[in-house]
Amino acid sequence: MAEGLLAAALPDVKVSSAGLSAMSGHAADPLALELMDARGVDIAEHRARQINLDMCQRAELVLVMEHEQRRLVEQRYPFAVGKVFRLCEFSAQDVPDPYRATRAVFEQSLALIDGGVQQWVNRISRVSS
Repeated sequence: MAEGLLAAALPDVKVSSAGLSAMSGHAADPLALELMDARGVDIAEHRARQINLDMCQRAELVLVMEHEQRRLVEQRYPFAVGKVFRLCEFSAQDVPDPYRATRAVFEQSLALIDGGVQQWVNRISRVSS
């Protein structure tokens, strides 16, 4: 969902997502598809994949959902320290993983994701200008 919102808000920026324990090749959850479709963002082509060395080396910014994910990415890829941040870094919040959760959890996660995306879009837009 974060990838879809960021890509829609920053069409000139390459945005991609990967997870630490993503089930590679799996499509987005039907609830995620529905919630994003309601926002006019199509994530039907999304397929999960695992984060890897090449991705971290190429990325200028690595956004994670939780503090623990940040710690693990930085532990796995020490060179990435300084470019790994939580999506909701500026509000000091973790985004709960809605995997196999209720619609309410998906909506809560999406609300946090939306807020974090807006903060990063504003920041990236200022730096890019």
